Amino acid sequence: MTADAAATDDLRRAQHLMTATAVREQCARVFARIESGESPHFAFHPQALAPIADRVATLTRERFPDLEVPLHARWRHFETGGIDRFGALAAARNWTSEAEAARAMGDLAIVSVLLDAGAGPTWRFTEHATGTVAGRSEGLALAAFSMFASGAFSAVPADPLRADADGLQSLTAKEFEAGFQIGADNPIAGADGRRALLGGLADAIRTAPDLFALEDGPRPGGLIDSLAADATDNALPASAILAAVLEGLSPIWPSRLTLAGQPMGDVWLHPDLPDTGPGGRYVPFHKLSTWLSLSLIEPLAVRGITVTDLDALPGLAEYRNGGLFVDGGALTPREPTAGPHTVDSPLIVEWRAATVALLSRLAPMVRERLGADLPLAAILEGGTWLAGRQLAAETRADGGPPIAIISDGTVF
Repeated sequence: MTADAAATDDLRRAQHLMTATAVREQCARVFARIESGESPHFAFHPQALAPIADRVATLTRERFPDLEVPLHARWRHFETGGIDRFGALAAARNWTSEAEAARAMGDLAIVSVLLDAGAGPTWRFTEHATGTVAGRSEGLALAAFSMFASGAFSAVPADPLRADADGLQSLTAKEFEAGFQIGADNPIAGADGRRALLGGLADAIRTAPDLFALEDGPRPGGLIDSLAADATDNALPASAILAAVLEGLSPIWPSRLTLAGQPMGDVWLHPDLPDTGPGGRYVPFHKLSTWLSLSLIEPLAVRGITVTDLDALPGLAEYRNGGLFVDGGALTPREPTAGPHTVDSPLIVEWRAATVALLSRLAPMVRERLGADLPLAAILEGGTWLAGRQLAAETRADGGPPIAIISDGTVF
């Protein structure tokens, strides 16, 4: 193979790793090793999946008796405590068009999801207007929402309910710490990494005006305009959202693996996979990007766009879904997992890959028990993540994950 042909092949492989299809394929390859007994890290117990499916189905019926289950998206966290926070904000703001409202929703969703990596077990956010005190994802959502509502991400005084490149770039460490109520008695994991992501986001949206500035200056929610322009007959496949998110936001992730000169983002090396060529041992997850894609479906709906083929998106490789299978007995570590472990360790890479693969196996079992053809994103909400949280609380005093992970504020 010539050098030019090799470079072209590397680029093709890199582009493939930035797809939902590659997430499922590579995670299935990793899980096949576990299922065959080759893994030094985990053993699989298929008989444990039925009780897990029972638990998820029961929980889903308890939470949504009519089985009208919403998608697992950031908007659910803005409704913590049964309060429609964004609805109240939108009513007060009274945007003049659906496009303007959808753009602002995109701003909030993108910024909030990027700030959602695990906060650690002790951090809490207090919402003074309601007295709500929340940690983990709910607390992170309320903190981001509060900052958005106060205009912290906007550089346009006359339009505070937005995020834009200048506003994100000018956010100081002191303002960020105040917004997230960070202090010596309320530390948060990966604080510097989170704020750095916002600065990276500002740079990314400035350099891609075709994605983020079609109808306004550069702002995260400009992606909604770009996606709407790509729709056919007001319909857009879910995979197209993920592709746009990965294209537009890949520059913001810290430098980890690269292929063909491209940063891979949430892609990790599994050293025991067969070497099938450049990138053959890389395992993509794109967890935050996938969750962000799900969180853009509601802004697109406001814009009049229907998102199709939801199940093209993979499950979320995060510690609540992963904990569901470990605490539920389907996936057991072969050795004690004293940690914490870095996100690039083979143990964590394998755990995350198994999570994606097992969510795909669990979904049809849950559908059968419910007698409803729910998309995977609704099964997650119904839900696998909450069942994982409940099992964690039943198993460990701090309710933390069964395998401790070092968070840098950018992955989980």
